[in-house]
Amino acid sequence: MSGAVLLSTHGLTKRFDGLTAVEDVDFDLPAGEVRALIGPNGAGKTTLVGMICGRIAPSAGRIVFDGQDITALPAHARIRRGMAYTFQITSVFPRLSVRENVALAARRRIKGRAAVDRAVGAALERVGLPERPDEEAGNLSYGHQRLLELAMGLVQAPRLLILDEPTQGLSEGEVERVKALIEELRGDTTILLIEHNMRVVMDLADRVTVLNFGRVLAEGTPAEIHADAAVQAAYLGTG
Repeated sequence: MSGAVLLSTHGLTKRFDGLTAVEDVDFDLPAGEVRALIGPNGAGKTTLVGMICGRIAPSAGRIVFDGQDITALPAHARIRRGMAYTFQITSVFPRLSVRENVALAARRRIKGRAAVDRAVGAALERVGLPERPDEEAGNLSYGHQRLLELAMGLVQAPRLLILDEPTQGLSEGEVERVKALIEELRGDTTILLIEHNMRVVMDLADRVTVLNFGRVLAEGTPAEIHADAAVQAAYLGTG
């Protein structure tokens, strides 16, 4: 069940040397919701999420998180307020062990070695990677590196978890594990899911926001989005 609005953007805009990547986006995400953000390549999804996370400064507009304007806050301050972001391309430290990668993420919000160790173990168990904690992360398969990065997000106990293409490059079994994990988190953690796998979107999302040419094209339930003629023409295909 969705609650009060946790995240909202107001007129959010980003221009790069005369190119408008995101234009005047108003976006409300209620607490506890699984929201999918979809759109064609170049639609502005990564730029929008980059502004929400604090990695990209907006050209105009505001970002409000839990009732507070965070537009000017740096990324690390947003993490402390309860945001976590997993990248489209894995961002693990390849020479550190699996355990060390997750511990680094845990220390952003958790104090004390014992508490960190407990949180790391629980996060690895949750994503299905408990058996190789001392393995160098660079030795893991690509799919397991994606799961490791997901553990690095979860260990921070985020209020908002932003997942950028979490199933990209995963095997069918790994995709199902990620889907099951998101279902476990539903209601307790607000999730913003950037995803091209439409089966995953349709199975998981409470609501879907569609971007096209940097603007919101449509918003609604998965069924409403699937039936939307403008979305079909721009993204899903009319076949």
